[in-house]
Amino acid sequence: MPSLVSRITVVLLLTVACNRPPAANAPAENPVARGAYLANVGGCNDCHTPKIFSATSMGLDTTRLLAGYPAGSNVPTLPAGLPNAAGWAALSNADGTAWAGPWGTSYAASLTPHESGLAAWTPDVFIQTMRTGKHLGTGRAVLPPMPWQDYGQMTDDDLRAVFAYLKSLKPVANAVPAPLPPKS
Repeated sequence: MPSLVSRITVVLLLTVACNRPPAANAPAENPVARGAYLANVGGCNDCHTPKIFSATSMGLDTTRLLAGYPAGSNVPTLPAGLPNAAGWAALSNADGTAWAGPWGTSYAASLTPHESGLAAWTPDVFIQTMRTGKHLGTGRAVLPPMPWQDYGQMTDDDLRAVFAYLKSLKPVANAVPAPLPPKS
């Protein structure tokens, strides 16, 4: 019969093994799975996936997963005086894919591998964009609310995994409009 110490050791080992954080379980040897995990906990769907609403809930429009602001949609007119950095710093459209603030109006980009999204991007360009906050690593500023400063602190391997996941998605044709400057 196992000793009390042996039984306690087994229980402790099982407890530790069963309570490992999910990141530790996302296999590094499977970059797409790791990237899916990181994109989900990083909240990419919050802004980059259109939502479907019912009377009691909100869900992701999985037919447009990470496709960004739905091209051709109308953004409601902002009430007079908003956004106002002294009061409201940022406002979002109903599904969180368009944002207005002191920077103007920004639209969540398509992160799918369609030509209107990331088709021409490379892992290095993606990493450079996350590190610099510049579109394609050298272009216009990546606008709020995109937390590129946070994602830019991820390791190269993690950013490559996120990129591998994004490239594995179904391509969705969706030419997101260019950002609008602030109203004067």
